Amino acid sequence: MERNYYSTTSTFVHPNELNWRTAFHEAGHAAAIHLGNRQKQLPPVFFEIHVKRPVNAYDDFFAKVVDGNLIQNLPIAVVESFNDLSDDNQQHACQRAYEADVVNLLVGPLAEAKYVSIRDDEVFNINLISFNALHNYGGCSDLEKALSYLDHFIASKSQREEKMQELLLQAFRFIDNRRHWKCILNLAHYILDSQQEIISCDEAIGIFDRCLTANTPFRSVSYPFLFG
Repeated sequence: MERNYYSTTSTFVHPNELNWRTAFHEAGHAAAIHLGNRQKQLPPVFFEIHVKRPVNAYDDFFAKVVDGNLIQNLPIAVVESFNDLSDDNQQHACQRAYEADVVNLLVGPLAEAKYVSIRDDEVFNINLISFNALHNYGGCSDLEKALSYLDHFIASKSQREEKMQELLLQAFRFIDNRRHWKCILNLAHYILDSQQEIISCDEAIGIFDRCLTANTPFRSVSYPFLFG
């Protein structure tokens, strides 16, 4: 899972602002993979965040979540247990996994979109967000992969479109949750502030766990670059 660094629009994005957008995008993916899957009582799945930090003025900041796809990483015991299930139950188990993966893909660009709306002091709600609009928030590859999931599992185009709207709403509700957003916010700061090239799964989970404790303050976003 990684942000696309090109857009269908001609709007210029300052490199430092792009760093912030990237951090929120990847933090959104990571939070959804861990917290979202756990909330749905799905198996945990390994992921890590790879970060390329600039060493000179000509280098770009780059970050991406590696792995984290549930459907491709179901534990062997879970896969083998499908043999003991009826065909309907096997289909339901796979459906829960691919739907979770799609939601986790959508949360990345949605988190970036929410960051931009907060930065610009604009309203952010589901009525202002569409599937296609997420292309403007680095979501091209995420959306392409989400569509490929649905193409594989749902034959009817109308049913695919209906399911995508359902999963987009789930993704929106995830980031609209104050506790989830707190986790995304703190991990985004960590991605930008740490000097590590690889942020491990355990490190990210540790940040989430600390965020969800009662004594952790809600960290505000500092915006070094404001536009408009």
